[in-house]
Amino acid sequence: MIRLVKLNKAFGSQKVINNLDLDIPTGAITAIIGPSGEGKSVLIKLMIGLLKPDSGQILVDGEDITVMRRDQLNRLREKFGMLFQNSALFDSMTVYENVSFPLEEKTRLSSNEIRERVHEALEHVGLKGVDDKFPDQLSGGMKKRVALARALLLNPEIILFDEPTTGLDPIISRAINGLIRKTHERFGFTAVIVTHEVPEIFELCDYAAMLYKGKILMSGTPGEFLNSKDPLIGQFVKGELDGPLQFS
Repeated sequence: MIRLVKLNKAFGSQKVINNLDLDIPTGAITAIIGPSGEGKSVLIKLMIGLLKPDSGQILVDGEDITVMRRDQLNRLREKFGMLFQNSALFDSMTVYENVSFPLEEKTRLSSNEIRERVHEALEHVGLKGVDDKFPDQLSGGMKKRVALARALLLNPEIILFDEPTTGLDPIISRAINGLIRKTHERFGFTAVIVTHEVPEIFELCDYAAMLYKGKILMSGTPGEFLNSKDPLIGQFVKGELDGPLQFS
């Protein structure tokens, strides 16, 4: 389980995360939703230690990453995979080289074993036979698939998805969400998805938490969100233009 306890993060005078508490259950798909600019991507970077909070705790399986030394944090990060919003592929590397990179850097597998693992991962995300293509030869959806294949290679316990469908058309977005669900069912990792795309995300996630003004406004199942009588929740989830929700 990931637990965020009394978490605070500010950039200068702008307080982005404000005394936030959140539990993320093991083995489930949890979506962190909320309007753009509310700090969702900041929150996911705090979880993996790319940013350090001003105060509070981030507990991963009971270990507080906020007080870890660099070597301890690097060890714990081996539990994580990360799919960045822009896919974060290396432009000068082929698809094969991008996907194989974690295995080359972090394991002692033979070249044949690496090749087998890479091809299995690419085939799983529907990209068989694209080894020699470069990122600029791929569509946005294909780049997301390559990034997911790379994230899966080290069999992480937790995968963080930062806006995995941003910039994609509705058909490709649904395909990516379907792929995430299929992959989760096969491998059983804990998934955290940051997104502002609702209600579509409710077809994918098991739980959701809404971030608003630095705090978790509500957490619960998709059904609880869709049936909520809270006007703030209703305005965001149902896309209502009139109401009390003030966007950043």
